[in-house]
Amino acid sequence: MILAAAQTKPKRGNIISNLLDHYRLIELAAQNGAQLIAFPEMSITGYERENAAEMAFAEDDYRIDHLKDLAADNNIIIVAGAPILIENQLFIGEFIIFPNDSVSIYTKQFLHEGEDEFFESTFDYNPMITIDNQKISFAICADIDNPKHPENASKNKTDVYIASIFFSPNGIPNAYRDLQSYAEKHKMNVLMSNFSGESWGSPSAGQSAFWNHKGELIGQMNDSDSGLLLVEKRNDNWTSKIIVA
Repeated sequence: MILAAAQTKPKRGNIISNLLDHYRLIELAAQNGAQLIAFPEMSITGYERENAAEMAFAEDDYRIDHLKDLAADNNIIIVAGAPILIENQLFIGEFIIFPNDSVSIYTKQFLHEGEDEFFESTFDYNPMITIDNQKISFAICADIDNPKHPENASKNKTDVYIASIFFSPNGIPNAYRDLQSYAEKHKMNVLMSNFSGESWGSPSAGQSAFWNHKGELIGQMNDSDSGLLLVEKRNDNWTSKIIVA
């Protein structure tokens, strides 16, 4: 099994440019054998609060059509984030796009302080997927601040926990501490994707990373590059490779 975390530098409010960046990295991940690629929180728009409603995506938004084509053409699952409008409620969500043209939606369950002014939260959209008999579940940013979230993933027999985040340089040490702890405590492999550069006018810390189910750090990117962290499972061993792009 090969998984990819994309580390991107979003352009604020420039959905077209951000999507082009997604297309490029998806193709690159597929060329390196990845079966899934995960992008950071609200990766298509960049992290937004005040402007999220005007950039919101519908559940069946035409703007993800080419992502669906890429998933099918490259036989890869794409996890891409956006503000998503569901039944007139706005959520911080991500599209999980499958090669068979189907799409699932995950929504952020635990909001940061201040996000509840703009977004709703719910536990209703919490899909799990399976690749090579490995159960995969998802998290978005502040989900990882609440120990109940990975605990629930563990109860659902999660093998790989994928966190799409926007963490600042000040916050990333806490993310590393928590994700390493969850990996070790719940015996889950953990893949994390973060922005590098700025989003929402604030710096992001990069350092996308992967921990195996023993809590060992197998691979990490630096704080400034964009590109891919690829991790490969052979038997019970994981290896990593970084591609700067």
